[in-house]
Amino acid sequence: MSIIWTIIIGFIAGLLARALKPGDDKLGFFWTIILGVGGSFLAKYAGEALGWYREGESVGFIASVVGAIVLLFIYGMIKSSKK
Repeated sequence: MSIIWTIIIGFIAGLLARALKPGDDKLGFFWTIILGVGGSFLAKYAGEALGWYREGESVGFIASVVGAIVLLFIYGMIKSSKK
């Protein structure tokens, strides 16, 4: 059941990140889930490296959205450099 919750929360975090970041990011349903879950992983590992989280501690929802926004900015930079 925790995998299903991870997907649901990842989707919501991905949607919020796409809504908060300016610009047109054309991502489908599947990629929005990947964005949210990836943002959570980014926030977890960055938070552990900075000492904000201990190992095994879960990441907050806001940190997941911020991580997803960072991933969107990285995606936008890569996409614009290929043009």
